[in-house]
Parts: sequence; C-alpha cells; structure tokens
Amino acid sequence: MGCSSCSTGKDGQPKGCKNNGTCGTDGCNKLTVFDWLSNMALPNGEKPFEYVEVRFKNSRKEFFKNSENLSLSIGDIVATESQSGHDIGLVTLIGELVRVQMKRKKVDFIKEELPKIYRKASQKDIDIWQKCRNREEEIKKRAREIAIILKLQMKISDVEFQGDASKATFYYTAEDRVDFRQLIKDMAKAFGIRIEMRQIGYRQEAQRLGGIGSCGRELCCSTWLTDFRSVSTSAARYQQLSLNPQKLAGQCGKLKCCLNYELDVYLDALKDFPSQDTKLFTEKGLAFCQKTDIFKEMLWFSYKDEPANWHMLSKSQVNEILEKNKKKEKVDSLEAFAVDNLEEEKVVFENVVGQDSLTRFDKPKNQANRNKNRNRKKNNKNRNRSKRNA
Repeated sequence: MGCSSCSTGKDGQPKGCKNNGTCGTDGCNKLTVFDWLSNMALPNGEKPFEYVEVRFKNSRKEFFKNSENLSLSIGDIVATESQSGHDIGLVTLIGELVRVQMKRKKVDFIKEELPKIYRKASQKDIDIWQKCRNREEEIKKRAREIAIILKLQMKISDVEFQGDASKATFYYTAEDRVDFRQLIKDMAKAFGIRIEMRQIGYRQEAQRLGGIGSCGRELCCSTWLTDFRSVSTSAARYQQLSLNPQKLAGQCGKLKCCLNYELDVYLDALKDFPSQDTKLFTEKGLAFCQKTDIFKEMLWFSYKDEPANWHMLSKSQVNEILEKNKKKEKVDSLEAFAVDNLEEEKVVFENVVGQDSLTRFDKPKNQANRNKNRNRKKNNKNRNRSKRNA
C-alpha cells in the first residue's frame, strides 16, 4: 500500500511520505474506501450529507457531524469532539458514501446524537498532535517495563494519544482478567497524563499492528476485513487439511480467517458425497473409507485386513455399492470396480533423438583418445630435448 508521495530514498530503500500514518492522499492507510463519487456534482437543490468519516490512528474510524458546514475534503486534518477536550483526525470520506458506510455499520444518525467537528486543525493543533505521536513508542516501551515490574500477565500492544495530548489509551491483550489499578497509578505518575486501558482480542491486535501473512500478502484484517467470524477446526477438516497448528494459525495465534473463505464451496460439494465413516460390505470383507478427493469425485477404500492396500472408486460406484448394501446384498470385491478407474499414464514428452539425459555432455572421453593425447605429449617433449642437446 503506497501513495504517490512515497518516493525511494538512498540505496533503493523506501523514503516514505513522512506523514507518520496521516498521508494526505489517504493511500498509505488501512481500510481505505475509494470515493468514486468525488468527480460527480450534486443535483440542483440537493444539500451535501452533513456527516463525515474521520480516521484516527491505525484503523479506528468514527463518524462526526459537520454542524458548522465546513468546506471539507478528503485528507483535511480536523479537530473533533471527544469525551474530554478534543481529538485530531483525518477526513477519509465525505458525501453520500458516508451514508452508505453508516448504513453498513448500522449507525443510526437520526436517533443517535453523534459528536461534532469543531474546526479545521490549526498549525498549533498539528504540532501538539505530531509531538505526542512521536512519544508513543517511548511511552509504550516504558509502560511494558512497569507492567513487568508489577508482574502482570498482560501485553501492551499499542498506545494512542488524544489529539490535545491530555489522555493516552493503552491497548492490551491478556488471557485472564488483570488488576491494573496500580499500573494506572504508576503510569499516570510517570507520564503526567490521564490513562485509559482498553482490552482487545488477539485478532484486533493483529489488525492494529498489521504484517505479512504466510501467503506473502498483507494481513486481511489490516487491509479489508472488518468483521471477525469465529473459525473452528471443523473448517480445516471439511477442507481435508492437516491439523497442524503451526500452519493453520495466523500471526494473531488464532486460526486463520481465510479458512472460512472456501468453506461454503466445500460444504456444498460434500452434500452429494458419502460420509467419511462409510463402510462397504463385500464378499472379500469389510471396507473402510481412507481418503476423499472432492475435485476428482473419487474415494479410496481399503479392507479391514489390508489397511495399506487402497482401492480407488468413483462417487457413483460407492453410491451403487451402498444401495446394494441397503438391500442386504454384497458385491464381489472392490477390485472389480477399481479396475474401471485405472487410467493409463499419458506421455507428455517423448524423446525421439535420445538427448533426454542432462549429463550427456559429462561422459568421459574414450580411453583410446586419452592414450593418443599422452603419446603426442611425450613425442613433443622428446623433440624439444633433442633440439636442446643439438
């Protein structure tokens, strides 16, 4: 994710737009909504929508009422209303698309009284805001040290300052409930600001911090995914994935959200498939299902006495055998059905010339040629010696 202001510095390293997460074009930010109505004028007599979407640090976005009818555009830095004092944020969306976003996020602006936008941020507001943003990493490190001294079982993952530098919100993760009353007292004494502690889940932590997944792309939760649905190990079982926690877990330590992406397709395909616990009764013995291939619609069965010898059957053949078993009829054997499924290997490449060997140029020369070369060298040496003696 980058914007036109993100140029390249020395030695090919990214220089960045130096906006520290407040990119003016909103191209370096997470969960950005493209304003495809920006070049379209409003109909005659139609007033612009009075609510605006404002983004704060990372992916936190809120809606505010433009009660002062300020002329705002995407990228403007504004001072907004907060519980105490004011906050500084970046305008990310204006116009009718804000109405769509509020409807999607179930924000009722008619019944609820949303906070207001005070004004466009002055240079003094921006300086205070940038100064407190630069202190966040140092304060986060110091807060972690205090938590370790107090032996609290928690992890402080992020710190967010309010725009007027009067309050800081500490985001933390913990397995159990944490008594952080003494922690708040120590941090308030050390930093001289009001402290607010907010517990978040491990998925929300990964969303705020971002990163690169095992697929090589940016994390879905930090780019476009907004709703976190529960992921269970049954999603991996339906897709016939090995239950390896190291491969199935994401950077948050929980099961990957992408396990749910194709789950519905697998469930629809498995409706017509026999169960994994299917048993086939044959004259040769009882057979159990060992493997299922949804894409090829094939199943592998083995006899109870021969678990290592698998026989490949199609879905229709298994259903045919099950119908006979329901009528208390047994088939002769699985081999009679598996013979029809044997496919001859197709020759993809056939070498006619005989040059398929990669080491054909590495073969040693004939022994006769070696002897000839040795004799030539000896003769040359003898001639040189005779010339010198003469």
